[in-house]
Amino acid sequence: MTSALLGMVLVIATAGLVYELSMAAVASYVLGDSVRQFSLVIGVYLSALGLGAYLSRYIERDLALAFIQVELGTALLGGLSAPALFIAFSFGASFELLLLLVVTVVGTLVGIELPLLMRILESQLSFKDLIARALTFDYAGALLGSIGFSLYLVPKLGLVQTSIVCGLLNALVGLGSTWLLRKVSLNSDRQIMKVRLSAATVIVLLLAASALAPRLVAQGEERLLGGSGLTQDSAYQHIAVIHRDGALELYLNGHLQFSSRDECRYHEALVHPVMSLSPAPRNVFIGGGGDGLALREVLKWDSVQSVTLVDLDPAMTHLARTNPDLLRLNHGSLLDRRVVVRNEDAFQWVEKDPQKYDVLILDFPDPTTFGVGKLFTTTFYSRLHRIMTENATIAVQSTSPFASNRSYWSIEETLAASGFRTAPLRVYLPSFGDWGYVLAKSKPFAPIFVLPSSVRLLCLSNSNLNALSAFPSDASRTQSAVNRLDNQLLVQVYLEESARFD
Repeated sequence: MTSALLGMVLVIATAGLVYELSMAAVASYVLGDSVRQFSLVIGVYLSALGLGAYLSRYIERDLALAFIQVELGTALLGGLSAPALFIAFSFGASFELLLLLVVTVVGTLVGIELPLLMRILESQLSFKDLIARALTFDYAGALLGSIGFSLYLVPKLGLVQTSIVCGLLNALVGLGSTWLLRKVSLNSDRQIMKVRLSAATVIVLLLAASALAPRLVAQGEERLLGGSGLTQDSAYQHIAVIHRDGALELYLNGHLQFSSRDECRYHEALVHPVMSLSPAPRNVFIGGGGDGLALREVLKWDSVQSVTLVDLDPAMTHLARTNPDLLRLNHGSLLDRRVVVRNEDAFQWVEKDPQKYDVLILDFPDPTTFGVGKLFTTTFYSRLHRIMTENATIAVQSTSPFASNRSYWSIEETLAASGFRTAPLRVYLPSFGDWGYVLAKSKPFAPIFVLPSSVRLLCLSNSNLNALSAFPSDASRTQSAVNRLDNQLLVQVYLEESARFD
């Protein structure tokens, strides 16, 4: 029995950590600022574990029965935590208050589990063996949960099904305990049948949730975003491809990335000015841009011989290759024989890339997290020198010079501090308002853009492109800090500025 009980410690520790990570991930998906959300959830959850451990001292009788009841409660509340939080956010509930409540309740229940099991095991092991073995299996379960969450559960199942599956694990532990712990304090056949019926009910409820919750979450997201379409969780983000009012829109972690109504303005302004500054660009690097839309514009240039696209998320590039709506929009750009896709961290990739590029296009998301913010630092920009040809030019997606004025000019200052000469550009997008880019070269240059006749634009023209350098006074240069890897000031500044428009 001892080995089986220690195995239960491993299972409940694994499930407990997955609940914690799932709730933190949901919070970061819907609220942004992943560092703040993970810090908050982890801190509250650990405190709740301590509260649960303390409360376990008041359970003095029927330890086995109490353990099973706690397991079933954990299974139901923990298993439904992720879908419930997603649905609550979609329907306008007080999400942060509900989040803290759910984290506290689930953490408290999980905190009760191990002390009860250790008290059940104390008749089987000496005190020192009990502490050593129970904590060893508890920490091993935490390791198993953390690895499984990021490498298998979320990529394969998504957040909703991940929490439900772990709820089923807890429920099965509770059901199995009715046989394993029968001699400890489950002496009544009627009591045993009642507990088993409760466990079976929880399992049925979780199985029903597994079938229904994904659709309910999708309906909630469609209600929130005002459209219908495809949603999925990858190892890195929540992806939604939505049809709304006749347009196709891409959302990552709830943030709009493009609308088919005006994406051509964005991508033409991002790509064609920088391409025109390099005579007959042959080799092109794209960082980010997994939707294939910037790549579509690059491939309009007949001189292009090869493009290396480095996007962290294989789920995004897979969608861009296979989703019919995205394929129509990106013209199948990721399927072009000239294109090589690398699903790697661009921050690391530029250190080992053996090629030299004539044009580098950095189409990364806005710097809402430190993981993205590092791609806007002097460290990253300085690394680009080693993969640039002598006359190469860089274009950087740089947020809005109007809504995020300090952030925009911080990116420009950071490029200048990394040894580049810069030229700021801006374009108006109906979906986003004023949007900005920064061009950069190692040598002085004039931002004058002339396109070859073979390059056909849908939204802009030569005259439009050459007007992109004009900035109104309310988006003009402001004093900004250089963004360095050891401080990442840009992330905090961007979050402060964007909060004004939420």
